[in-house]
Amino acid sequence: MVVRNGRPARIEVDPALAARGLVVADAADLPDGDDLLSRLHVADAFTDLNTAFLPGATVVRIPRGMVVERPIVIVHHLDGDGIASFARTLVLAGESSDATVIEHQSSSDVAAFSDPIVELEVGDAAQLRYLNVQDLGSRVFQVGYQASRVGRDATLRSSVVALGGDYARVRTDSRLEGKGGTSYLTAVYFADGGRMHDFRTIQDHIAPKTTSDLLFKGAVSDNARSVYSGLIRVGKEARGTNAFQTNRNLVLSEGAGAESVPNLEIETNDVICSHASAVGPIDDEQRYYLESRGIPPEVAERLIVLGFFGEVLDRLPLSEAVAGLRATLVRRLAERAGSVQDGSS
Repeated sequence: MVVRNGRPARIEVDPALAARGLVVADAADLPDGDDLLSRLHVADAFTDLNTAFLPGATVVRIPRGMVVERPIVIVHHLDGDGIASFARTLVLAGESSDATVIEHQSSSDVAAFSDPIVELEVGDAAQLRYLNVQDLGSRVFQVGYQASRVGRDATLRSSVVALGGDYARVRTDSRLEGKGGTSYLTAVYFADGGRMHDFRTIQDHIAPKTTSDLLFKGAVSDNARSVYSGLIRVGKEARGTNAFQTNRNLVLSEGAGAESVPNLEIETNDVICSHASAVGPIDDEQRYYLESRGIPPEVAERLIVLGFFGEVLDRLPLSEAVAGLRATLVRRLAERAGSVQDGSS
């Protein structure tokens, strides 16, 4: 699916998969499209705004028991200066299905506003892997929302790679509604220049014996900033919960900054929950070790940052995408090193 300025523009589906029941379509072309779009349970000013101006929505429906071996790819592109984009994606993974969905966000060098919503519904015993790569231009302001509902004995692996935007916010709510459900949430983000990354997460345990594991890692340089605010919420019926939340940040420049605020809200006993956060510069001993072996300072920093991100990159749901993402991070870090040497930052 290709989505231009928030509106579905082109669809290509393997006929063999379509014959077996796989649906990748604009909601407007489906008989139950309006009903599907009314499933969003959380409302705030930005989700209401998306609904009010929604030009079309991407629906991915994986039927019960279906295994989709190749990834389902949704490409979003903004190319209009001064536009506002209201994209919506709904992924319905049927019972015992297995699939990977990738969304890639990019833009031309335009000033634009993006208000995307992603809904992931993982049926009982289903396996869904989701990857969102955000590489928007430096003049795009984004306020995004991702909601997921995980069923009985189902597993969601959701990852975000955030590299672009001016101000880029993503709110992630993951509800574990079925006994034995599992949600893995990962993110890697890098901000330079004057960019701002803002992450807000809720790991919401509704059913008993559910598991969530969150790992977010970021690095900021120049005058960029990042903020992480996360909540593990364990409901009264969610006995036997295992929930973990970790956010770590590297600050590469004196003018950069990162904040991390993890939280717990537990309403029952018999649970295992933990949260951890860290903000700091590159370890001097690591830098000294590399430089003492003849590695230039800018290369040493690049190696340390890539190693720092490695734990998250290794967890991404599509190994084929990791090499390209590593290359992008290397390029961005090299550009930073060049600007520092030139005295421009």
